[in-house]
Amino acid sequence: MSGKRQHATFVEKVFVERQSLLDEMMEVKHIRTVFNVFITIFCVLVINNVAMGIIDIESSRLVLEFDVLFYAFGKFQTVVGTWLHMFFYTLLVPFKALHLWSSWYHTSCFPRLLSATMAGLLIICHVCVLGFYPIYVIIWHRLPPVSRLIIILEKIRFMMKSYSFLREVTPKIIQMKINKEKEVELPTFSGYLYFLFCPTMIYRESYPRTPFIRWKYVIKYFAQGFGCVLYLYFILVTLCIPVFINTSKQPFSTKTLIQSIFHATLPGILILLVSFYGFLHCWLNAFAEMLRFADRMFYKDWWNSTSFANYFRTWNVVIHDWLYCYVYRDLFWLLNKRFRTLALLAVFLLSAVIHEYAMTLIFGFFYPVMLCLFTGFGVFFNFAMNDKRTSPIWNVFLWIFLFIGHGILVCLYSQEWYAQIHCPLQEKTFWTLVTPRSWSCYLQQ
Repeated sequence: MSGKRQHATFVEKVFVERQSLLDEMMEVKHIRTVFNVFITIFCVLVINNVAMGIIDIESSRLVLEFDVLFYAFGKFQTVVGTWLHMFFYTLLVPFKALHLWSSWYHTSCFPRLLSATMAGLLIICHVCVLGFYPIYVIIWHRLPPVSRLIIILEKIRFMMKSYSFLREVTPKIIQMKINKEKEVELPTFSGYLYFLFCPTMIYRESYPRTPFIRWKYVIKYFAQGFGCVLYLYFILVTLCIPVFINTSKQPFSTKTLIQSIFHATLPGILILLVSFYGFLHCWLNAFAEMLRFADRMFYKDWWNSTSFANYFRTWNVVIHDWLYCYVYRDLFWLLNKRFRTLALLAVFLLSAVIHEYAMTLIFGFFYPVMLCLFTGFGVFFNFAMNDKRTSPIWNVFLWIFLFIGHGILVCLYSQEWYAQIHCPLQEKTFWTLVTPRSWSCYLQQ
């Protein structure tokens, strides 16, 4: 039994040709009806905003002209320029560094010193180009939230991709050195370029490919992805902005806070579901189809999970594979396989820090709600609601906690966003910058 458990723990990622789960489910009429319900909700949100726009001229200006949407995607030319810099750096520097290191490694008298020097130089380059440069652009150009989101997600993606590329190829080159093989098979430039665009974070020399591109499929999912962006926009202007725009002008009370959290549960869970469908299904499937990438398992049936442990594994398979292969498994090996819980906690901590880092840069303020939920409730529920929980009632509990958790996120971040607007800092110190403004922002009504 122990041998089987160890083998299951260290299973390798294998890419096979398969559809996304929702593509298979959409072939069932009953599931398509659930999809139609979400379209109906979107139509109701649009009708509501149009109706209110006809009654209220100011609301008409806000919604019908998409002011909030244009603001969120503002300064897009700066985003494109920044992305091009990060892309060409990730494309050229790690690839060239690997080839130089490989050619010198087999003839060097001090291979460990050479490896440490090359690794140090590459880390410095990564910190400068993929670390500080995007932050500088975001702050200097005062980019709006969605423009910041694109840059932050892309810089994290490039860092994860380049790490996977180097992590997969380097051990093979070292092994060839040990075996004294004269010819070293290095990755091709076209293969690495393909990897930077294909929807996976695990580098392989080749992937299973589909025989042709279904362009109608690509257009359909890009159109649906754009529809999801509009869906999120109407959720914000209908269910979030009217509720939270004046919260910082009211005295704080526990009753008001609890009411605001539960008011935010509906938009919170809708944001979760629409974001999941728009990105993990539509966006990734559209790119996979254009690149003929055959393995479409970007997620599993997380909605059926009876444990948070299974939910974390199945919600985003693309990111989970990277964390499993390069964080959990490597730490498990470095710690001599004796501290499995410590390796698991390290994965949670890294994920929490990255999420909070992204939220801080996107919103422009530090409010560690995501960090606390991940490292506190996330860790607790991962062990309390583990894989031993198989009764359907645990699936109900999971959905309850998802509703409340995302309600907390939407509520607290929305309150802090408007508190930052209504109560600007008179004096910028370290403590005023890291202390949430919504805790002390009480304006007279």
